Amino acid sequence: MTHLIVANMAPLMFCGLVVMLLIGYPVAFSLAAVGLGFGALGMELGLLQPELLRALPERVFGIMRNDTLLAIPFFTFMGLILERSGMAEDLLDTIGQLFGPVRGGLAYAVIFVGALLAATTGVIAASVISMGLISLPIMLRYGYDRRIASGVIAASGTLAQIIPPSLVLIVLADQLGRSVGDMYEGALFPGLTLTALYAGFILLVSLIRPSAVPALPPEARALRGLRLLRRVVLSLVPPLLLIFLVLGTIFLGIATPTEGGAMGATGALLLALARRRLSWKLLHQAMDTTAKLSAFVVFILVGSTVFSLIFRAVDGDLWVEHLLTGLPGGAVGFLVVVNLLVFVLAFFLDFFELAFIIVPLLAPAAEKLGIDLIWFGVLLGVNMQTSFMHPPFGFALFFLRSVAPREEYTDRITNRRLAGITTGQIYMGAIPFVGLQIIMVALVLAFPGLVTGGITHGEAHDPTKVQITIPAPSTEEEPGVMIEQ
Repeated sequence: MTHLIVANMAPLMFCGLVVMLLIGYPVAFSLAAVGLGFGALGMELGLLQPELLRALPERVFGIMRNDTLLAIPFFTFMGLILERSGMAEDLLDTIGQLFGPVRGGLAYAVIFVGALLAATTGVIAASVISMGLISLPIMLRYGYDRRIASGVIAASGTLAQIIPPSLVLIVLADQLGRSVGDMYEGALFPGLTLTALYAGFILLVSLIRPSAVPALPPEARALRGLRLLRRVVLSLVPPLLLIFLVLGTIFLGIATPTEGGAMGATGALLLALARRRLSWKLLHQAMDTTAKLSAFVVFILVGSTVFSLIFRAVDGDLWVEHLLTGLPGGAVGFLVVVNLLVFVLAFFLDFFELAFIIVPLLAPAAEKLGIDLIWFGVLLGVNMQTSFMHPPFGFALFFLRSVAPREEYTDRITNRRLAGITTGQIYMGAIPFVGLQIIMVALVLAFPGLVTGGITHGEAHDPTKVQITIPAPSTEEEPGVMIEQ
C-alpha cells in the first residue's frame, strides 16, 4: 500500500486539489492545504526531506520582490480611477451620438468603448458595470433586443481580458517566464481582431434582423456637426494619450510594464483632477479595491507556490509532461486537448485560478514540444476569456445581472413602461459571443502570425557562441576584457 501511494503521489495530489475545489474551499487555501498535507505525508513516507520546506519562506518572499507583479496594482488603480471619474460615461455618450444614425450604432459604440476601456483600464468588472449602467437603459429605451443588448455589453467588457494592459497577461507572462512587454505586443492584434468579430456580428444582425438593433431616432441625437466633432475630440484625446503613455512607452522599450503602469496611474489621477472629479472618497474607494484585488492575487500565488514546490518534489511536473507530450498528434494533439481542457475548466474557475493552477503544469510540456510560449500564453488568454461569458457561471454575466433591471420599470426619459431583463435573456445573449471567442481561438491556432508577427524582439545572442578573451597585462595599455560574438 505504501509503495502504491509513493508511486502515485503526483496523481493523488492533483486529485486531492480537485476534490478540495469541488467542495468549495477557497482556491488559495486549497492549494496551500493540499501542498502542505502531501508534503507532510511525503516526509512521513520517507519520500521527501524536511529541508525541502526550508525553501518555502524564500519563495514566498520572492513573490513579494517580483517587480513584474507590481504592475497589477498600478493598472488596477488606474482603471478604477478612470472608471469612477466618469470617463466611461463621457465616451459612451459621445460615441453613441456619433454612431447613432447607423443601425446597430449603440452596439457599435459599446464595442468601441469596450475596446478603449480595455486599453486604458484592464479591469473587466469596471467595464461591464459601467456600460451596463450607462448603455443598457438607452438600448432598451430605443427598442434593442434584450439578448443582443446584454450580450454585446458583457462581451465588450471582457475585451479587457486580452487587450493590453490586461491583468491576466501579466500573470501569464510571469507564470510562463516571458516578458510582459512581448506578451502585450503578441496579444494586441488578436484583441483587435476579436473586437472586429464582435462588430461584424452586429453588422450581420442589422442586415438579417434590423428591428433588433434600430438606429437612434432624430430626437435622441442632441449633438450634430461641429458640436459633435468637438465633443468627440475632447472625449477621445485624453484616453488615447493615456494609451500611448502606457502601451506606447512599453512597446517602444522606453518603460517596463511596471513603470508604464505607474505612469498610467499618475496619468489617471491627473485626468480625474482635470475633470474636477477627483475626491478623497474616490481615491479611498480606488485604493481599497486595489488593495483587495492585489491581496487576492498574492494569496493565490502563495498557495500555488506551496503546491508547486511539493508537486515538483514528487515529480508531478514530469508526470504531467509525460502525460501531455505522449498524446497522439504531437504538438497539435497537445494544443487541442489543452484548449478543450481550459474551455471546460473555465466553467468553474476564474482566469486567475486557471493561470496559477493550470498554466505552470502546461508550460514545461509546451516548451518541450517546441511551442512558442508567448503565442501559447496569448492562445490561453483568448481561451480563458470565455470564463467570463460561460452561462451560467460567467463573471461578466453576474456583473451585468447586478445592474440590469429585473422587473418592469418606467423609463425616466420617455415615461414608458419597459420590461426588465430576465437571467435567461442574459444567458442567451452571451452564447453567440462565446461562439465568436471560440472562433478567435481557432484563428490564433490556425494563424500563429496573428501573435508572433506583432512581437519585436531585441537582438538575440547565442550564449554558447560568446567568447571572452582576457589579454595579458602589458605596460603599454591597460588590461581589459574583450567579448566577441
